[in-house]
Amino acid sequence: MRKFLASAEFLAGAAASAVLFSSAAAHADQPRQWEVTFQAPATDMMRQIERFGNYTMWFIVPITILVLVLLLVCIVRFRASANPVPSRTSHNTLIEVIWTVGPVIVLLLIAIPSFQLLTAQYTPPEEAKLTVKATGNQWNWDYEYQVDKTFSFNSAVLQDADRAKAGKEDRALYPRLLAVDNELVVPVNTMTRVLITATDVIHSFAVPSFGIKMDAVPGRTNETWFKAEKEGLYYGQCSQLCGKDHAFMPIAVRVVSDAQFKTWLDTAKTDVPAANKALMAEIDGTNKVAAAGN
Repeated sequence: MRKFLASAEFLAGAAASAVLFSSAAAHADQPRQWEVTFQAPATDMMRQIERFGNYTMWFIVPITILVLVLLLVCIVRFRASANPVPSRTSHNTLIEVIWTVGPVIVLLLIAIPSFQLLTAQYTPPEEAKLTVKATGNQWNWDYEYQVDKTFSFNSAVLQDADRAKAGKEDRALYPRLLAVDNELVVPVNTMTRVLITATDVIHSFAVPSFGIKMDAVPGRTNETWFKAEKEGLYYGQCSQLCGKDHAFMPIAVRVVSDAQFKTWLDTAKTDVPAANKALMAEIDGTNKVAAAGN
């Protein structure tokens, strides 16, 4: 029995390690059914947002329970049958002080870290090494790389009929309604500035794992930034109602190593499809080798 348990623990650990490794190699995170928490953070900013969300729950849960208890007490204790002669009390100094001072203290405890987080979101810790302009259209994105030789390409939702040709038949890695024909490619651990605008109506550039969400407004250029710490595919969507195909306007960001990005960039300046094809072939080959070694 002891040997059986030991073997079971070993197999479970090996399976968990394999799943973890393959997940890290294949993709970072994406929306999942019945998800009730944040996606796994890929930037320090998203970790700060996650910590702030957990922090506020220490206030939300007790307040919700307190209000529920007070409601139940009022329903039971002050119902007509138990309290036929209602109180005519109109003033209680202690209660009024408590319900005034208490919320003020709670709001201060939430406001201070909230303002700190807001300041951090608009204050990049270092100068951007890569600048990309994202332009929202009905209903796709144009990406322009502002490098020595500027180039741009369009990114639209991947149609099912085009999956085989694009080499993206794996729906676990390239989910329906989230996979695109051309991903935004950026290097890992690199401060990336994203300039955001739109050509027609208001869109919104949002990638949950990066902790970014910025409106794309026609005639205006907004700015956000991120520094992805893990390689992989990250998905987002337009988060502003923008018309009939709003649900079919995904964002896909592929984070790669510095060497892979440099190789991709050199080719993408003249031929984006060829650069994407070569990058995918290299990544798939690396993943297969890694999986075989485990």
